[in-house]
Amino acid sequence: MPYRPRLSLLAVSTSLLLTACGTSLHQAPVEDRNPSRKPATPSQPTLPAQPVAEVKLPPGAENAGKPGYYTVKPGDALIRIALDNGQSWRDVAKWNNLDNPNRIEVGQVLRVLPPGVDPTSVSAKPIAAAPRIETRPLDAKAPAGAGAASSASSSPASAPVAASAPPAAAGGDDDAVAWVWPVSNSVSAGFDEQRNKGLDFAGKPGDPVFAVADGRVAYVGSGLRGYGNLVIIKHNNTYLTAYAHNRAMFVEQDQVVRKGQKIAEMGSTESDTVKLHFEVRKLGKPIDPSRLLPAR
Repeated sequence: MPYRPRLSLLAVSTSLLLTACGTSLHQAPVEDRNPSRKPATPSQPTLPAQPVAEVKLPPGAENAGKPGYYTVKPGDALIRIALDNGQSWRDVAKWNNLDNPNRIEVGQVLRVLPPGVDPTSVSAKPIAAAPRIETRPLDAKAPAGAGAASSASSSPASAPVAASAPPAAAGGDDDAVAWVWPVSNSVSAGFDEQRNKGLDFAGKPGDPVFAVADGRVAYVGSGLRGYGNLVIIKHNNTYLTAYAHNRAMFVEQDQVVRKGQKIAEMGSTESDTVKLHFEVRKLGKPIDPSRLLPAR
């Protein structure tokens, strides 16, 4: 039987191991344990800096809180601001250079006293006569039911005639104003500081309404909600009077009127009943008219 050499088991194992190591060598992963070195990250594109939006302050904001100025609140209208401060809305618009009096913004600060007037020493002064100026209500249209006299701009012949001389308005003493009653009707609701800021007079449609003192018409129109067709008369720098819910009005803005002159007719505009709602404002604050009107 011929001799067959046998390879030792150890030799075969060693040969296979060397062959495997020679054909496929794997490098162990390297871990960087240096804490000061940050891992590489993909480069990011640099974004341009965004411009900071400029904060636009409302007109007149630098006067906020000063005496003689008013900051507009939500729901405000220029006619209401003027009435509450004892001024004509046209004057307020002029003092604040308002191109459109119907456009005021919340936060806007308005001058409500004439330039140069010390708000701590406001006193009554006479109203001087001035040339008559053709004006329109804040609404820019005649109020419904105001009658022919309120559309005088379209019919010059029907326009009421302004007084040719200045009225005998009060001087520096408020008590010198000569007051009369606005209607001959009896009072149906008295003054209440919270619920009724004037006097109410019941009546019939067409009952006459009279100016209670000499003065100048500051407003004619229906732009003040809750008052209907409204006339406001400025008697001096202290007193305004307001006549609301009229069915017809017979005066124009800026017209000089005299005590006892018929200025409107009673109606029910923005009211459930025919009545005159009458207010007296002293430096813009409603006061009880019965304190000023003569005894009956």
